[in-house]
Amino acid sequence: MITAAVQEREHYLNNSYGIKSWLLTKDHKRIGLLYLFTVTLFFFLGGAFATMIRIELLTPTGNFVSSETYNKLFTMHGVAMIFFFLIPAIPATLGNFFLPMMIGARDLAFPRINLLSWYLLVIGGLFSLFAMLAGGVDTGWTFYTPYSTTYSNSWVIATALGIFISGFSSILTGLNFIVTVHRMRAPGMTWMRMPLFVWSHYATALIQVLGTPVVAVTIVLLFCERVFHIGIFDPTLGGDPVLFQHMFWFYSHPAVYIMILPAMGIVSELVSVFSRKPIFGYQFVAYASMAIAVLGFLVWGHHLFVSTQSVYAALVFSFLSYFVAIPSAIKVFNWTATLYKGSISFATPMLYAFGFIGLFTIGGLTGLFVAALGFDVHVTDTYFVVAHFHYIMVGGTIMAYLGGLHYWWPKITGRMYPEGWAKLSALIIFLGFNLTFFPQFILGYLGMPRRYHVYPDEFQVLHVLSTAGASVLAVGYVMPMIYFIWSLRYGKVASANPWGATGLEWQTPSPPPLHNFDVTPIVTHDAYDYSTVVAQEVEVG
Repeated sequence: MITAAVQEREHYLNNSYGIKSWLLTKDHKRIGLLYLFTVTLFFFLGGAFATMIRIELLTPTGNFVSSETYNKLFTMHGVAMIFFFLIPAIPATLGNFFLPMMIGARDLAFPRINLLSWYLLVIGGLFSLFAMLAGGVDTGWTFYTPYSTTYSNSWVIATALGIFISGFSSILTGLNFIVTVHRMRAPGMTWMRMPLFVWSHYATALIQVLGTPVVAVTIVLLFCERVFHIGIFDPTLGGDPVLFQHMFWFYSHPAVYIMILPAMGIVSELVSVFSRKPIFGYQFVAYASMAIAVLGFLVWGHHLFVSTQSVYAALVFSFLSYFVAIPSAIKVFNWTATLYKGSISFATPMLYAFGFIGLFTIGGLTGLFVAALGFDVHVTDTYFVVAHFHYIMVGGTIMAYLGGLHYWWPKITGRMYPEGWAKLSALIIFLGFNLTFFPQFILGYLGMPRRYHVYPDEFQVLHVLSTAGASVLAVGYVMPMIYFIWSLRYGKVASANPWGATGLEWQTPSPPPLHNFDVTPIVTHDAYDYSTVVAQEVEVG
C-alpha cells in the first residue's frame, strides 16, 4: 500500500514484511498500529450493539428483541466499548506510538513488555468475544451483585476473565510509560519542557498502575463467590452487595480519567499548533493533569448516593466531586485563553479539538448536576446519566482520539488524507452526536429509566430523535476509516512536518525511521516555542 515515493528510504513500515515480523516486533510504533487495529475492531463491534439498541428503542413496545436479549446488548456494548476500546484507545495507540518520540527516546523502556501488553489485550478480548458469541452476558457492564453472582445464567465468568486479563495490559502499559518518562528523556528535556501530551499520559499511567489492581481483585472475589459460593457480596452468605460497588467504583471512576486525560493531552497539542501559540499557563495545565489523577481516587462515593451510604459520607463525596472539576476547568479556560488572538487554522484536527471542548464542557457541567445530592437522587439510573457519561466518554474521548489520529496520520503513514472529506466527517460526527445524546438529557429529567426497552408512549419522539442521530453518527464514524485506507495508496506524500509543529516527533521524516532518531536530539527550547519553527507551507489539502 506504500508507493515507491515513500519507500525510497528505510522506515518502520518497510524495514521488513510478513506477519511474523509484526507479531514478534518490539518496535513501539508497530505495536501502536497493532493496538490501533485491535481497538478499531472492538469499536465497530460495540457500535453494532449500540445500533441494535437504538433500533429496539424506536418503538415503545419493545418488538425488535426480547428483554433478555436487550439486557445482553447493552451489557456487551458497554464491555466492548469501555474495556476494549475507550480505556486502551489513546494510550495504547497514539501514546505507544508517539510518547517515546516526543521525549527523544528510541523506544519505550521495556519493548518486550510492551508487546506482551498487546497480547494480553487480545487474549482478554478473545475471552469476552467468546462470551458474546456463546450467548452473551446480561448483568450490565458494571457487573453489580447479585446479578453477577447469583441471578445471571449468562457467561459472566468468561467475560470477567477477559476483563481481568486485559487489566494487566493496562498495568504494564502504565508501568512502561512511567519508567520511560523518568529514565529516557533526551538531554535538555526537563519536566517543564515535556509536551502536555506526555504529562497527560504520565498522569494516566499512575492511575493505571494504582487503580487497575483494585478491579482485578474485585473480579477475583466475584469469581470466588460465583464459583465457590464464598460469602463476600451475597447477604445470604454473610456478604455485603454494597462492598462490590465500593470496590468497583474505586477503580472505575479513576478509569474515567484513564480515558479522558490522554484526550486532554491531544487537545493541548492541537490547540497550540493550530493557533500558533504556546499553551497559556503551561505549568497549570501540566499540574492539573496530576491533580485529576490524584483527586480521581477520592470521588467514587458519588456513585453510591442512593446505595445505603450515610448522608454525611455523601456530603463529603459531593464536595470532592465538585472539587475535582476545578483542574478540568483550568484546562478548558487555558485552552480558551490560548486561542485568544491566535492565528487559528481550521484544519480537520482543530475542528475535532473544538468539538471536544464543546462536548466535554457540556459533559462536565452535567457532572456537577449529578454531584448534587438532591438532583442525583432524581436522575439516578435514568437517561440523564447515560447522556452525561456519553458526552464525556464519546463526545470527549472519541473526538480527541479522531483529532489526534488526523493530526498524526501524516507522520504515521507518510500520507495526507483528503481534507474536504475529513472536515465533512468531523461536522457530521458533531451534529450526529448532539442529536443522539442531547434528547437523552430530557428523557432522563422526565424520568425515563436507563436499560429499559419498553417505555411510555410519550417518550417515543425523543427516542426517535436519538436513533436518527445515531444513524448520522454512524456515517460520520465510518467515513474516516474509508478515506484513511484510501490515503494509504492515493494520498499526497507528507513532508516531515506538514503542520509546522514544534514537537520532536515532527523533526523526523514521515514515516519515522526504525529507531526514531539517528542521533539523540538535544532539547534547547520549551515545548510549543514557535519562534524555533522554520516557516513552511502547511499542508491542509
